[in-house]
Amino acid sequence: MMTTRHTISVLVNDQPGVLQRVSGLFGRRGFNIESITVGQSEEQGLSRMIIVTLGDDNTLEQIEKQLYKLIDVIKVVNLSSKPMVARELALIKVNAGASERPEIMGVVETFRASVVDIGSNSLMVQVIGDTEKIDAMIELMKPYGIRELSRTGATAMIRG
Repeated sequence: MMTTRHTISVLVNDQPGVLQRVSGLFGRRGFNIESITVGQSEEQGLSRMIIVTLGDDNTLEQIEKQLYKLIDVIKVVNLSSKPMVARELALIKVNAGASERPEIMGVVETFRASVVDIGSNSLMVQVIGDTEKIDAMIELMKPYGIRELSRTGATAMIRG
């Protein structure tokens, strides 16, 4: 079977230890979590986890079944099986002397990113988009020297 990237939405009770139990389930089964974001949902007392993982369809089916066995899991939806919008945010601090700044600013504009901090010899760039856009921005910043990088991981919803 083909290994693909899956984005899963997991609606859970907002309780201490739920994140640990969900991530522990993945670890015990030998599934890697590429990214996980957790935050409030539209319903009071419930949080939504967006988990990005790699695996074949069989693996995903097993993950879904195992998640439903956890007491605090309310609903599991495979977002990647439907048209979805996924976004990620990254902050990238790059070396930027006076001579490199115009060039970096050109890349920032092209990507509709923004400079959110300017140091004496660095710039901090904020970029928002899908995983591919974030990856591309990072690649273009590498030649300048990335000092620090922080990414959120994906958050996603089904379209419509």
